[in-house]
Amino acid sequence: MEKIIYEKGIRFKCQGSSNCCVTRGSNGYVFLSKKDLSRLAKYFNLSLIKFKNNYCQTTDGFIHLKETRKNGECIFLKNKKCTIYKARPTQCRTWPFWPENMNVKMWNNNVINFCPGIGKGKLVNKKKIEKLIKIDEKNAKEIYKDKN
Repeated sequence: MEKIIYEKGIRFKCQGSSNCCVTRGSNGYVFLSKKDLSRLAKYFNLSLIKFKNNYCQTTDGFIHLKETRKNGECIFLKNKKCTIYKARPTQCRTWPFWPENMNVKMWNNNVINFCPGIGKGKLVNKKKIEKLIKIDEKNAKEIYKDKN
């Protein structure tokens, strides 16, 4: 049985590095569920169609935020700050507590080195981490279900 790396909780506080807002290797697309799309369209006071046309692309049938900047930065990142923070997609809300990040090898070899917020701030307890993981998993299922 694999060890649960967050059994005693994990200290995490965003440090504003914006590392998670920049494409790196195969990681990068910010996939959007219908709930994310609705929240963002409402935030911009746009119809769903106009929001999708202005800010989204589809790759392999999945809707995601456009990747238009050559340096891989999110289109909503400005001066290392998220300009849509209150309406940000679920994928952004649950970082770094994604199911794929929660195994020892990924966490120790990738996430810790990539995210300066790990080990800082208040302890995020096991219950909260599991809640975020479930939110991310549910969102991913919705994205796959809604695949074009």
